[in-house]
Amino acid sequence: MLKALVLDYGGVLTDPGEDNPNEPPLFTALKKVRRHGLKTALLSNADGWWQPPAQLTAELDVAVISGEVGLAKPDTEIYELTARRLNLRTDECVFVDDLAVNVRGAAEAGMVGVHHRSTRSTLEELEILLAIALRD
Repeated sequence: MLKALVLDYGGVLTDPGEDNPNEPPLFTALKKVRRHGLKTALLSNADGWWQPPAQLTAELDVAVISGEVGLAKPDTEIYELTARRLNLRTDECVFVDDLAVNVRGAAEAGMVGVHHRSTRSTLEELEILLAIALRD
């Protein structure tokens, strides 16, 4: 059973979507997932100087930034670290990234991987995996 949603920042959480809503669709989905009791995490290959926006961190249980932890996607260790910080096993997490190589790394670590190609397809896949309505 999946218990956490782990998202990349650039290209996923920042994707404005096809309809240009007020807020990026994956950020809206992150908030809905959290309201349904699942854990949420950010996993970014950003340097140690970058910090996620405050409105995002308010919706996260964990933020793992490569520059702070000395690991980077697609190394399986960074996905394992993220799961540990969520107090979960990797197989209880779904990870979304716009780079296929990072999705493969997550899958090798035991996470369910979703390759983000469009907000519509990603939200459809997450709705099936998490059994939560994420689109209005």
